[in-house]
Amino acid sequence: MSIALDQVTKRYQEQPVVNDVSIEIGEGEFFVLLGPSGSGKSTLLRAIAGLTGIDHGRISLHGRDVTHVRARDRGVGLVFQNYALFRHMTVADNIEFALRVRRMRAADRRARRKELLKLVALEGMDERLPGQLSGGQQQRVAVARALAHKPQVLLLDEPFGALDAKIREELRRTIRSVQRELGIATVLVTHDQEEAFALADTIGVMNHGRLLEVGNPNDLYTQPATRFVATFLGAANLLLARQSADGIRFGATPVNAEGPERVPAGREHEVVAVLRPEEVEIAGAREHLSSNYIAKGAVEEIVFTGALERLRVRLLDEPSAAMLLGPGGANDARLEVTRTQPERRDLPLQTGAQVALGARRLHVLPTPLSSFLACAPTEAAAAALANEPLLAQLSTNMKTRVVLRSIAQGPEVTGSPLPFTGVAAISAGPDAAKTVEWLLRNGANEVLVLPRNAPSPTRVFIHWTHEAARRATLAVSASLLRHVSAEAIYLGIVPEGPPGAGHAAPMRALLDARSEAQSSHGLEMRTELAIGETVSELTRTLSSGAAQMLVLGITDIEHAGTAYRSLLAAQPGWPVLLVYRSGEPQLRAEAAA
Repeated sequence: MSIALDQVTKRYQEQPVVNDVSIEIGEGEFFVLLGPSGSGKSTLLRAIAGLTGIDHGRISLHGRDVTHVRARDRGVGLVFQNYALFRHMTVADNIEFALRVRRMRAADRRARRKELLKLVALEGMDERLPGQLSGGQQQRVAVARALAHKPQVLLLDEPFGALDAKIREELRRTIRSVQRELGIATVLVTHDQEEAFALADTIGVMNHGRLLEVGNPNDLYTQPATRFVATFLGAANLLLARQSADGIRFGATPVNAEGPERVPAGREHEVVAVLRPEEVEIAGAREHLSSNYIAKGAVEEIVFTGALERLRVRLLDEPSAAMLLGPGGANDARLEVTRTQPERRDLPLQTGAQVALGARRLHVLPTPLSSFLACAPTEAAAAALANEPLLAQLSTNMKTRVVLRSIAQGPEVTGSPLPFTGVAAISAGPDAAKTVEWLLRNGANEVLVLPRNAPSPTRVFIHWTHEAARRATLAVSASLLRHVSAEAIYLGIVPEGPPGAGHAAPMRALLDARSEAQSSHGLEMRTELAIGETVSELTRTLSSGAAQMLVLGITDIEHAGTAYRSLLAAQPGWPVLLVYRSGEPQLRAEAAA
C-alpha cells in the first residue's frame, strides 16, 4: 500500500476533528476525500503531509511509519487551493525551489523543470512571474513544483476551488493525465461531488471527522450504506417504509424492493429507502405508471436547467402514500424529481398539476435507526422530551422524524399498544427501568434513555451482555456514531479472579469486536478491558468524564428492570441506548447487521 492510516485521530480542545480514520490507498490509486466544510478532510490531509501532528494512530507511506517524521522527509508533494507560489520568483525558480533545498545540481534542476513544464503543458513560460499567469496556469505551476522532487505521494487540497468552471474542467483533465502517466498515489480533498466523480478511482466520504464510507464512485451513488452519503452524493429523497416477512410497503402499498435483512414471521420494522430524483416516474394517473406507485402529488415548482427539468412535488396525504423525510425534516413532504427533455415533452406539466408518482428503483439502507418515538405519560411531556438537545440534534442530523406518543403502562392496562416504530425515547429517572421493561415487552427493540439537558457526547462506550446481541449492538452504534462527533470505545468486562485467569478469551473478544465493527459496519472503535462487576464498571467508566454515553446490548428484558435500574436512574446521569435482541431465535441476533 502507498498510504496506510490506522485509527488516526486529531483533537482540538478535546473535540475530535479527525476521528479514528483508517484507510489503505494502493499504488497509483487516485483517492478522493469528500465531505462538507468542517468534516475534517483537510486536517487529515495535513496530517498525512506532516504539517499537523496527530493525537492517536499511525501513518505509513510505502510501508514506512512516518507518524513522527517531519514533513520534508516524508516524500510527499502538496498542492494548496491558493497556489502558494512565491510571487517574486519566476516559474522556473518556483519549480526548482525544492530541488535547490535538496542541493541538486543546476543542470539536473533545469532538465527536471523542462520535463515538468512539458508534463503540465506550460512549455516556454519559464521566465514569467506568477502574476503574469492565469489562475489555471498558476495552479499547473503549483502541481509541477509539488512533483519536482519526485514524491511518492501527491496530496491536493481543494486545488480547483478558486477557478472558474471551464478552467477547473481543463485542470482536472491535466492532473488526471499527469497522475496516470506517473502512476503516483494521489489524495484529493474536495467538497465538490462532480470533481470526485470525474477523478476518483475510490471515494471516501467524511462527516463529523469520521470516515463514513469508502468505495467505487458508482457503488457509493447507487448503493450507499448511510443516509448522509446518500444525500451528499447527489440529490436523494429519503422515504420511511415498513418491512415484514412478506416484503416492504409504503403505507398500505407493497413495493418491489429488497431489505438488507430477513424479518421473522409476525414481526415488522421501519426501514429507510433512498429514491434518486432521476428514478422518480411521473404520470397523469396511477394506472399509467410502469413502476412502483408511491404517492399522489401536486407540482409546486418547476426549474428549467437546460438538459434537465427539476421539479418539487408535494405529497398529498393518503393512507397508501409513502412517508417522506425531506431536507427540512419530516414535515417537508416534497419530493425532488428530475426529468429529461424527452420525458418533459411526453408529459408537459404546470405548477399546481396533480400527478401520480412511481419509483423505478429503490435502495433500502442497512441502517437500524430509522426514526424516533418520544414516549411519556402525557403528550405535553412527550413534546418536551422531543425538544431535548441530544434528541433534537440526532433527528436533525439524521434528517428523520420524532413522533410523540403518550403511553399508559401497568397491570391495569388491557390490550396491546400500537406498534412501536423507530427508537423509543424516554426520560431518565427512578421509573426509567420500569418503563424500559414495559416498552421492550410490548415490541420496542431500541430504547434511548435521556437525562435532562444531556449534551452531545464526546465519547460513546459500547457493551453487550451476551453474544446474541453483539451484531445488533454494533450496527446500532455505527448508525448513531455517524451523526455525532464522538469517539467510539468498546468496553469488555470480565469478572474478578486470579491475575491473568481467564483473560485470553476476553482479549480475543476485544479484537473480534473491532474486526467485526470495521468489516460489517464501517465503524472504527477503540477497545478497553475492565475487570469487575458489570454495572459497577459501567458506572465507573461513565463517571470518569463529561459528555459520555452508553450503548448497551441486552438479551434479557428483566435485566433492564433490575440489574440496570441504578444505571438508568443515576443523577445527573448519562444517555443510555439499550439494544434488545432475544437469544432465540438467532435470526433476531442478526437483525440490523
